[in-house]
Amino acid sequence: MSMKSILKTAVVTLVLVSGGSLYAQGTPINAAAFDALIAQGPVASAATIRSNAWASKIKQAGTLRLGGLQTSNLFSLLNEKDGKTRGFDAGLAQLITRYILGDGAKVQFTQVTSSTREQVLINDQVDMVIATYSITPARTEKISFAGPYYSSQAGVLVKANNKTIQSYNDLAGKKVATQAGSTGPTILAQYAPKGVVQEFQTHQEALDALRQGRVDAYVTDYTLLLNALSLGTGDAKLAGAPFGAQDSYGVGLPKGSDGVAFINDFLKKLEADGTWAKLWTVSIGQRTGSTAVPTPPAIP
Repeated sequence: MSMKSILKTAVVTLVLVSGGSLYAQGTPINAAAFDALIAQGPVASAATIRSNAWASKIKQAGTLRLGGLQTSNLFSLLNEKDGKTRGFDAGLAQLITRYILGDGAKVQFTQVTSSTREQVLINDQVDMVIATYSITPARTEKISFAGPYYSSQAGVLVKANNKTIQSYNDLAGKKVATQAGSTGPTILAQYAPKGVVQEFQTHQEALDALRQGRVDAYVTDYTLLLNALSLGTGDAKLAGAPFGAQDSYGVGLPKGSDGVAFINDFLKKLEADGTWAKLWTVSIGQRTGSTAVPTPPAIP
């Protein structure tokens, strides 16, 4: 089953009729199940670590320097009550950390944005970036990617009372928000070249601009929009189905790092032993009403 089909299924379960709005009920993550899944993750042998320079450096340091997010409801959200970050990306980062260091909590966290992800790797500020990070040719000129570990498409988000924008075909002449440094500007240039594009530094800034009426629509990765809907505020809706090419998420690593092979081997283990499916279910599936686990994208 394709990711597009899965996301459509998720959207159907999210619909609540209230003035034509589309929104989720804001189902929180099952923290206990998530934490238990991470605690059961595999741990690499000493020989496996020694055979890889990237992993050996992290093992010697005793912490993994992670570039990521803490504001993405389905993928990486900080719980201020217990200080833990949970979600699909957060879980993957913690599982990798546990695999190398034996403890998924041994992370030194750096907040990144769409515009800073490459730079923190180039500057050796982090060991890896996991932040719904789309693999693109331009980015692979600067850094390396492991994966992909997830895939999505683009989508259009509008205010709940908007009746004029039904899909990306209706964006001509409209003020359209997207994230600077993301794949959004390129997608809009291809699919909505007559839209008036406004770039924002963060996902939250773009959402705020839409909610405040400063823009008419927000175009970005469909999964991020589903993420926004899952918060259950009820003030926005999706306009039309996902569109454009499949957008594959990867783990960002320093250019030429042998960590690519190390993480790819690990991702294959997670898929084979069912951990990937369990992580998707607790982070996304149970919270969007989707019971059909998608097939992970092929890893080279």
